[in-house]
Amino acid sequence: MYNIPSKINSFNVYKDGTKLVGISDEVTLPDFESLTETLSGPGILGEIDDPTVGHFQSMEMEIPFRTMDRDLFILSDDISSVTVTLRGSIQYTVNDSGATAFKPMRIVVRGKNKGLTGGKAKQGTGTASSIKLELLYILIEIDNITEIELDKLNFIYKVHGKDLLEKVRKMC
Repeated sequence: MYNIPSKINSFNVYKDGTKLVGISDEVTLPDFESLTETLSGPGILGEIDDPTVGHFQSMEMEIPFRTMDRDLFILSDDISSVTVTLRGSIQYTVNDSGATAFKPMRIVVRGKNKGLTGGKAKQGTGTASSIKLELLYILIEIDNITEIELDKLNFIYKVHGKDLLEKVRKMC
């Protein structure tokens, strides 16, 4: 039994199954910030920010590159959406034995180019270039189990296998 998650042991980034070799350091994953409506009035003491299930603010993901590289420009296509997959291994400490164990992690995103950072040109250093994607879709799997899936264009929002918008889709 895996008990104490420790860290991402290692990961790689892929576009359509091809490993992106120019990636550097860390990839900034998106925040899930619900759209809310403030409720107030009789029967409520003050105000409540009520989240709208499945509706989220703009979500973005930034992918850094060591230098200006072909892979950077492949992701910066302004016409098409791009699909990027992060595959990695999460390291755990087994509670009852203290042994180290691993679980697979997979994050799939689909999005559109929102911006390209050229970075800096300095002899002997990387440029620290990056691409920023506006996310339309995200899937997060841990140990081959879908923990969250959000598809903004197809009205899908699942958390730990539960389709939270199934009833809403049937009504609309």
